[in-house]
Amino acid sequence: MAQEKKVIKILHSDFIDMNQTEIPGAILFTGNVQVEHDGVLINCNKAYHFKDENYVKAFGNVRLNQGDSITLSSKYAEYNGNQQFAFATGDVVLRSPESTLTTDTINFDRSIQQVYYNTYGTIINKENTLRSKSGRYFVNQKKYQFKTAVTVTNPDSTIKTNHLDYYEESGHAYVFGPSTINNKGNLIYTENGFYDTKNQTSNLSKNSTITYQNRKIKGEKIYYDGKRNFSSATNNVKITDTINRMVVTGHYAEMHRAKDSMFITKKALIASFVENDSVYIHAEKLLVTGKQGERIVRGFKNARIFKSDMSGKCDSIHSDQKRGLTQLIGRPVLWSQKSQLTGDIMHLIGNNKTEKLDSLKVMGNAFIIQKDTIGNGYNQVKGLNLYGKFRDNKLYEVDMDKNAEMIYYMYDDKNELVGIDKGVCSSIHLELEKNQIQTVTKFVNPEGQIYPETEFPENARKLRGFIWRGDEEIKRLEDIFSAEELALDQKAQIQSKKNEKEAEKPMEVKKETLEYGKPKKETKPSSVKKKKK
Repeated sequence: MAQEKKVIKILHSDFIDMNQTEIPGAILFTGNVQVEHDGVLINCNKAYHFKDENYVKAFGNVRLNQGDSITLSSKYAEYNGNQQFAFATGDVVLRSPESTLTTDTINFDRSIQQVYYNTYGTIINKENTLRSKSGRYFVNQKKYQFKTAVTVTNPDSTIKTNHLDYYEESGHAYVFGPSTINNKGNLIYTENGFYDTKNQTSNLSKNSTITYQNRKIKGEKIYYDGKRNFSSATNNVKITDTINRMVVTGHYAEMHRAKDSMFITKKALIASFVENDSVYIHAEKLLVTGKQGERIVRGFKNARIFKSDMSGKCDSIHSDQKRGLTQLIGRPVLWSQKSQLTGDIMHLIGNNKTEKLDSLKVMGNAFIIQKDTIGNGYNQVKGLNLYGKFRDNKLYEVDMDKNAEMIYYMYDDKNELVGIDKGVCSSIHLELEKNQIQTVTKFVNPEGQIYPETEFPENARKLRGFIWRGDEEIKRLEDIFSAEELALDQKAQIQSKKNEKEAEKPMEVKKETLEYGKPKKETKPSSVKKKKK
């Protein structure tokens, strides 16, 4: 059975006028008028009560109260008891326990407990101010919703969007569609995200970027903490540093703005652009610290380096921009101009003015191997330490120092093998041209002999410690990643497709939003029964 509709009651009035000629069907009440209907009280200076229609028109200092949930004041209002619908206009002010809305015209549908307006309005909510052309307030959820241009400002941030759900108790904002959040110089763009205006934290999930100080952070999912100046990004992460001419990619990254540092993992890669060339550094974990001109890059586990004319591998890498020094540590190997260089520790030294490689140092067990381009042999030079020099980023001069040994295949002008030179001395000087060893000079007590190929046995053609690692050489950028890293990438791309579908609908309301301000349930310790012995 349909519920009986409640009638509007006039609780008080100073004067009553029942002139049906002037206002047919209405009773005029004036002076301290008080009206009641189903939990709503309306106070005003004058009211027309249409009893048959269960309808009232209120004039002058109108004030509508619905318990302690909202208070509505205006110059004029209408209230329909049958539809439980109120209309107010003229200096309208809507107050809830948390917010105050001022606008020109408001509609209040009590049957669904929603207030909406289509005239420009301003909402003051603690430290936040919201301005919009139109909006809707959900009384029970204590939520404002906007689907036209809205701006949220507070001392720390500014939000601009065309679709916003704002929870007044928690100060939580949910945006959908093109939106920007400016927090202390950090410009955030997203098309689906959450922002906590009190704690300055954000979760972003579609086409999201953070830009600050010529650095742009992009990822499928981004977390941002304005108070800590911290952000993290997941899946297809890309960080562009225009000042240092550097691009960082991976599937997980963390950035600390105050410390000017970033951490990258899961197919991590740093690309630095130097004089029309790119230098790539990869490791399972990469850490970048330091301000402009003083950047330090550290790579841990399976570190690799690649550029158009050089590549290398080692356990870890340390690159200091200010000193122009890149250290390859832990079983390092470097391939340059068809030469393989190995040793205990390698240092690549750059010239910051010319932005070119200047020199190379290999400390401990230095070894150069160059595959003979004509025959099947290997040119080899080994010693304790190696010192090399670069010209136009190409190695052209090498000095092998202390306990030097050498095997060198000698050819005449017709590219016919003359003999194999094997010798030892204190140090050896090499000159390279067009990717080949051109001259070999031995210093201090040189000993050696040139053997005809037929008189030089196969087992003597490799120096002690010879290890050819040519099958490991990184010849293309794609080869810089290990099989494990490529497997991680495949998983990330599968997750990427799932994220793409999720991001097509507004973000689900967080548990901390729904439970904000509610008392936490106390968990009683579980009683443990003791077993009888």
